[in-house]
Amino acid sequence: MATITAVMVKDLRESTGAGMMDCKAALTETGGDMQAAQDWLRKKGLSKAAKKAGRVAAEGLIGAVTSGTKGVVVEVNSETDFVARNEQFQGLVKMIAQVALHSGADIEKIKAAKVGDVTVETAISDAIATIGENMTLRRAASLEVGKGVVSSYVHGSVIDGAGKMGVIVALESAGKTDELAMLGRQLAMHVAAANPQALDPAGLDPAVVKREKDVLADKYRQQGKPENVIEKIVESGLKTYYKEVCLLEQASIHAEHNGKSVGQALKDVEGKVGAPVKITGFVRYALGEGIEKQESDFAAEVAAASGKK
Repeated sequence: MATITAVMVKDLRESTGAGMMDCKAALTETGGDMQAAQDWLRKKGLSKAAKKAGRVAAEGLIGAVTSGTKGVVVEVNSETDFVARNEQFQGLVKMIAQVALHSGADIEKIKAAKVGDVTVETAISDAIATIGENMTLRRAASLEVGKGVVSSYVHGSVIDGAGKMGVIVALESAGKTDELAMLGRQLAMHVAAANPQALDPAGLDPAVVKREKDVLADKYRQQGKPENVIEKIVESGLKTYYKEVCLLEQASIHAEHNGKSVGQALKDVEGKVGAPVKITGFVRYALGEGIEKQESDFAAEVAAASGKK
């Protein structure tokens, strides 16, 4: 049996665009013959993914799934919103989220994980070949607590557990699980709506805080305020800023909390829960955030498709 080296797998992957595990399988099946391995991938429809790999995938779905004290959120991208309504793609997203719940949030581990006889990476490649669009598992995140719950909320859901935005929130508490689960969902909805940048001021990037302080200070210097006054105004301004961007400082979006901060609302429900409650983390994924979408000239695309210039 031929020895399949990492270099051989790398070369085949670069020439075909197929997944790493698929390339290894192809080389194993063909005794290390590079050309035969390329043909093997073509016959399987896996090399088709290479033709589409350069196209921007900024649509798709966010999948969120929880199980007791664990929860994950994943983003799987496609090129068009049309594919997000495809049942095969929706099933793929739910399957990837379930795999991530057990394998963790490392992208490469998720791709290498097996579902039945195939890896997740192979399943993605098969979907690309079948549906005809580039797809990518862009990112994943997980939260876990020792005691308590991890709750989720999906906004703009197209199926249960998958939509345009997904949030998971981890609550650490020895209290009643059912009460914690309801509270966690409320908090996840708040995170979706208010988009906090950190749990509390300590969790903010120091560079972001410094920039905010500098902006406030410069604003009042231009108004001729003395430095000792500016310092007090800046501190007051930062407190207002924290109320805008820190989860525990934000005013709860839920009417039943009567405008109280999320931190105050947590204290209020501890009696109902039966124990202290601590938010240990949250993750909010909005579909396509941070991806630069290519602008297309539709008329030019039609002309090109018809052979005109």
